[in-house]
Amino acid sequence: MKTLHTDIAVIGAGTAGLAAYRAAKAAGKRALLIEGGPYGTTCARVGCMPSKLLIAAAEAAHNAAHADAFGVHISGEISVDGAAVMDRVKRERDRFVGFVLEGVENIPAEDKLRGYARFVSDTVLRVDDHTEVHATRVVIATGSRPSVPPPFRALGDRLVVNDDVFAWDDLPRRVAVFGPGVIGLELGQALARLGVEVRVFGVSGSLGGISDPQVRLNARKIFQREFYLDPDARVLETTRVGDEVEVRYVTLDNSERTERFDFALVATGRRANVDGLGLENTSLELNAQGVPLFDRETMQAGDLPIFIAGDANADAPLLHEAADEGRIAGENAARFPDVRQGLRRAPLAVVFSDPQIALAGQGYGRLVPGTFVIGEVDFSDQGRSRVMGKNKGMLHVYADIATGRFLGAEMVGPSAEHIGHLLAWAVQQELTVARMLEMPFYHPVIEEGLRTALRDAAAKLARAQEALRREESENEMA
Repeated sequence: MKTLHTDIAVIGAGTAGLAAYRAAKAAGKRALLIEGGPYGTTCARVGCMPSKLLIAAAEAAHNAAHADAFGVHISGEISVDGAAVMDRVKRERDRFVGFVLEGVENIPAEDKLRGYARFVSDTVLRVDDHTEVHATRVVIATGSRPSVPPPFRALGDRLVVNDDVFAWDDLPRRVAVFGPGVIGLELGQALARLGVEVRVFGVSGSLGGISDPQVRLNARKIFQREFYLDPDARVLETTRVGDEVEVRYVTLDNSERTERFDFALVATGRRANVDGLGLENTSLELNAQGVPLFDRETMQAGDLPIFIAGDANADAPLLHEAADEGRIAGENAARFPDVRQGLRRAPLAVVFSDPQIALAGQGYGRLVPGTFVIGEVDFSDQGRSRVMGKNKGMLHVYADIATGRFLGAEMVGPSAEHIGHLLAWAVQQELTVARMLEMPFYHPVIEEGLRTALRDAAAKLARAQEALRREESENEMA
């Protein structure tokens, strides 16, 4: 068996792994990038990029079918060529993957090692049966994979995850989607708009990561007007019948129904790829899911020379977070034991449904009741949104009563991807609602809806702060 020595071994060549490798090299350290699977990030191969290609096709079909509202009439029936749709998805997907591969190809051959790594000890790795790597520090950046609950596994090849969708040569006729999170909601709506008969089933009422009950209810009503969606479904049975999936469930009107589908698309979450790493041979402390406990500010696991970044740590499975975490892990691995806090940006998440969903800063579910106010805007009558025929949705902004500081927002509505960015920037800059209202707002733009919500928050802050002052005054007098 061959033996290699390096300063830093990075397990995984995805977004986080590549960022960690580059940070380590920039610090002047020897680094070895170990990868057993295909090169190319989850985002480029089976995640954000191919899904947006499918969504773009769906939006084109939807816009063509709804042009009448603007007095634009398209003669003849609108048809979707499923094979052509999937051909473009795969061609463009491969182009994005190609860009990633070019970057990997530029890495010196001596810095890359093919194979699957397992820990022999805290800093010794065995890669397949051909190489033993002795490192002084290790970065785990092994990504994640779709998690499939056991009851679905009996469906065989009628069960698909998002990875499989982008291998289709044509669009199926009927699909049952399980899980209305980011992936399930995006793909479910896109398939429905492309003419696929879709049923989307969820549990516990969750929808697109929204924790604010009013915003979630608003989103639910919007999507239910377009396709079958039950975020709190009672699915009684799923079985394989020939080349179909039979689903028996209780409908929204409380009746029982049995339907058959070409596929069951399971989008019920993802699982960190750490179970095959031999973590039992290390000093790592693991959580209940088998993921190493770590400091999200430094990416260090305990006080060990081991760092974990990206989807592998199951903290914030988003590309920009993975890139940041990889950089922080690589920098701290290079300077170990002088580990320092890295820059963690304000939370930001976007669901590319229509209308879009955006979550920025602290969400409703993480706020302490009684310490904040909610500013609201309903987009149904917002000027620019109505002009565009996109007047659906709701925005809630949250502000701290004690300081007037803007805390975060949850939104379903037009241009949420752009408004979400503005709001995440405001959180990171620690702006107050008053300071945000001093910023320019052009007319007519959708961002004027944000101003409406901020004005609502400012008025509520004034009342809440006045009530707080009165209470404090009364307490002093008593």
